[in-house]
Amino acid sequence: MLSKSIEKVLNEQIRIEAESSQIYLAMACWAEVKGLEGVAGFMFAQSNEERDHMLKFVKFINERGGHAHISQLKAPNVTYKSFKDMFETLYEHEVLVSESINNLVDISLQEKDYATHNFLQWYVAEQIEEEAMARSILDKINLIGDDKGGLYLFDRDIQQLTITSASTDKG
Repeated sequence: MLSKSIEKVLNEQIRIEAESSQIYLAMACWAEVKGLEGVAGFMFAQSNEERDHMLKFVKFINERGGHAHISQLKAPNVTYKSFKDMFETLYEHEVLVSESINNLVDISLQEKDYATHNFLQWYVAEQIEEEAMARSILDKINLIGDDKGGLYLFDRDIQQLTITSASTDKG
């Protein structure tokens, strides 16, 4: 059985994961209308992944005797100065999500809720991966600079990353 305080913070994480999905969906739309098909495909896949993360929280809360709540979401930014700006925003957002997950882990340990602590370990590992991926993408973008040919190749490369990650589903 979940304590009310754990249930409350897990429900807050549902909102964060849902907003993550919306942020990446908005990024996908922005990239698609800019002709960056690879980036758009990558962002659509990220959006779906974040929704899956949200649903795992929903199921966990309900299975543990709590009540998952779906709340209103803050509208995401829908425009970016550049694709570099968009990926910097993605990285900053992943850092915020990591901080939130780490806070949940801390609360679960304070309350000696080891089932929740165990459940959260998947998210801890996932966030390490998400931050590393975002940093790696930013490194590539910084190498490209203003080279249009480099942007074209980057867009194709990230499309391959999407195909590869979809076929090696981590779900």
